[in-house]
Amino acid sequence: MTNAAKREFYVIIERDEDGYYVGEVPQIKACYSQGETIDELMVNIKEVIGLCLEAEKDEIIPEFVGIQKVVV
Repeated sequence: MTNAAKREFYVIIERDEDGYYVGEVPQIKACYSQGETIDELMVNIKEVIGLCLEAEKDEIIPEFVGIQKVVV
């Protein structure tokens, strides 16, 4: 048996008005989750990433370039 290669994704984390941590994977359409703690969020988002990858297994996932902070 061979193990599938591990893939790396970035999670953008925000805190909503109710205090929950909300995470989104910008490389995958509609891939987001939440948790009461960052640890809970990360467990949840890993599960969601797996489900999203199964649903989009033939789609090309774009390369994540980064985040820029802009002051206006």
